[in-house]
Amino acid sequence: MTKQTDAIDFWFDFSSPYGYLMAEKIDALAARYGRSVRWRPFLLGAVYKQVGGQPLTSIPLKGPYSIRDLARSARFLGLRFSMPNPFPVSTVHAARAFYHLAQGDPALARRFALAIFRDYFVDGHDISALDKVVDVGASLGIDGEALGVAVGTDAVKALLKSACDEALGIGVFGSPYVVIDGEPFWGVDRLPQIERWLESGGF
Repeated sequence: MTKQTDAIDFWFDFSSPYGYLMAEKIDALAARYGRSVRWRPFLLGAVYKQVGGQPLTSIPLKGPYSIRDLARSARFLGLRFSMPNPFPVSTVHAARAFYHLAQGDPALARRFALAIFRDYFVDGHDISALDKVVDVGASLGIDGEALGVAVGTDAVKALLKSACDEALGIGVFGSPYVVIDGEPFWGVDRLPQIERWLESGGF
């Protein structure tokens, strides 16, 4: 059995629909077992460059199934979901904004992350544009102008690059990717295993 630690690492890309589904569930699940969650956005594009790959929905035969599965999975989990168009989109601005906010207020960064996910996968807005990212931040009471400036700074760019490098270094290859006590779980369909792990202390 692996050594138990408090924090759970939740790696995700803001353009990942399964990442969105996990984002809606992971905090409450962890809290039931006295655990905290570290939200860690990264860029799937960086992974694809390293190991190859492409969005599931663009793969022949698998694509139509995955779109059906996403809608079914959302219904199963009791979540609102609408497949956005365009899909996928760049999430660089959103991820940088998250890391900027997380430096001062991790709880606010988490609320921002959920708002970005919902803006894309519920309301269908294109979250790739900096203006949209700023608007989502402003809806939470964040200074939009300051956020827009921060996203373009070298310091914030470096935070996201460091996160992407760390993700690759520990073997993250998809979204969502949850690490508990050193044990990795890939995909929102691993929620029952995650709960069993938290309940039992590992198996």
